[in-house]
Amino acid sequence: MHTPPKRKKRATVHDVASVAGVSRGTVSRYINGERYVSSSAREAIEQAIREVGYVPNTAARNLVMQRSQSVGLIVHEPSSLFIEDPNIGEILLGANETLSAADHQMAVLIVDSERDTDRVARYLSGGFVEGVVVVSARAADPISRVIDRLELPAAYVGHPAGAPASASFVVIDNRSAAQAITERLVAVGRRRIGMIAAALDRDSGADRLAGFRDAAGALFDPDLIEPIPLYSYSAGRDATRLLLERAPDLDGLFAASDAVAAGALESLRAAGRRVPEDVSVVGFDDSAWARRTVPELSTVRQPARRLGARAAQLVLDRVQADAAPETVELACEIVWRDSA
Repeated sequence: MHTPPKRKKRATVHDVASVAGVSRGTVSRYINGERYVSSSAREAIEQAIREVGYVPNTAARNLVMQRSQSVGLIVHEPSSLFIEDPNIGEILLGANETLSAADHQMAVLIVDSERDTDRVARYLSGGFVEGVVVVSARAADPISRVIDRLELPAAYVGHPAGAPASASFVVIDNRSAAQAITERLVAVGRRRIGMIAAALDRDSGADRLAGFRDAAGALFDPDLIEPIPLYSYSAGRDATRLLLERAPDLDGLFAASDAVAAGALESLRAAGRRVPEDVSVVGFDDSAWARRTVPELSTVRQPARRLGARAAQLVLDRVQADAAPETVELACEIVWRDSA
């Protein structure tokens, strides 16, 4: 029977001290960067480290120092949306760039079920991260209660109801942006304007619906609103089909995200409705979806990567300098393309 090779024993501080001929305390002071180590002892320790192949146990040292050099990024979305929604990836990349520059690791934590909520709560309670960036949190989110109880430094992308008062926030003005792009639909002569309203349990979704209603004014018709739970292509496709069954005279459509708008375009084509000749369509995000569709989408450009980067920096500011909580608003702009 084959016997697997024994794992090589990891060199310890004791090994370094023995070879260097100094005390274990002197080696510990050297590893921790303390000043009280003589030049001769320093040279002997460095030679011993090379000889025995010692590698510092960063995890153990961080545990003693109550530092993990790690920040969690919590995403409250089904894992499938990581592929479908480019904004999540952009926020993640922006946060990672900021944390990497500060020599911090990012731990991605996906909350897709009640079981995930319990698992992430245990992880946060274990002290594995020094702070968290939170994306797509719902109102009265149980993870927010855990963050509040643990007094974890936190920065939210968005401003969900029930978030800890001690948290920081990085936001865009979803309501004003939605109002502005809907006003453009009205300005080009559309009168039967519907909306695929996604994620109404989040501040982003609720604010976009509010902005649509502000712009529509007397044209607002609640029968032209189709709510969906997620910012997803398939939900946009199915919702548009239902909306067309109720309102075949629809001539304008605001989809709450570009992925939703791309799904809407599929249903409009299947129904024989030309875009933009028969129906003008606009989205939100200016993600990769906006440039893949035919025609390309008119949309609101939100700075997803900068949202992630700024949120990560706010967490680092709290961790490293005990900075006060802050709310930062980033600007959006309308991008007008052929779909409207």
